[in-house]
Amino acid sequence: MSGPTTTQAGFSPAFQRLGAALAAVVLQQQETLAEFLPREDWNADLTARTYSSGGVTVRVSLLGSYAVREQTWLWGWANPQFGEGHPAVAPTLVVREIGERLGVPELVTPEVDLSWYDGPAGHGGELVAMVAGGILGGGGYIGAGYDGGSAYLHVDDPQTPRAGWDPIPVPRLVLNAAGLFPHDPRLTLARFLSHHRVPYRETSASIEARTPGGGSARARFDSRGRLTDWQSSAGGEAFTEA
Repeated sequence: MSGPTTTQAGFSPAFQRLGAALAAVVLQQQETLAEFLPREDWNADLTARTYSSGGVTVRVSLLGSYAVREQTWLWGWANPQFGEGHPAVAPTLVVREIGERLGVPELVTPEVDLSWYDGPAGHGGELVAMVAGGILGGGGYIGAGYDGGSAYLHVDDPQTPRAGWDPIPVPRLVLNAAGLFPHDPRLTLARFLSHHRVPYRETSASIEARTPGGGSARARFDSRGRLTDWQSSAGGEAFTEA
């Protein structure tokens, strides 16, 4: 491992906001990826940028790795075994560029100290991979375990299906996303709608959307910004979930 580590406990406000904006989109795509890519015995060739599992092979790139003993995240471009010129790393450098542009220290620090993390994810590296995967878009990310940690691979293969708009899982996705990145659930929903090109408008206590096919939806939030109710209708049929 090389480079300095971050020492301040807790994610930066910029990282938290970015995570809140991307989390629901990423979680939905992860579910789509799980249906497409079997999680069986696997092998990866990072020079060839391939990952194979259950008879399915997809093109991948290397985001970084999480070391269990050190409790740190190491970006692929900072790993001396790879570096930014490696074929599997070069496609991910846009994440660092976004980090520089938005002032997100976790995205530009070579090795990120996550020993402080004690949240709902398995470890803090999972959240770094989520944000990086959300920035890159594509088919999702894969945690590939090895002795001592996990490498995180981004799936950028056009054969991988992309998650489409569906109003039914929206409250679950937003609530799960807010559990990981509680910064701003309204932002989480707004970004999810924007991702699916669903027009919406915000009021002081709600977000109202005009959904595909002539339907509509309304999300209500409490005084602390938490999602309390989601109602949607499509083709004359209404769906409600608190």
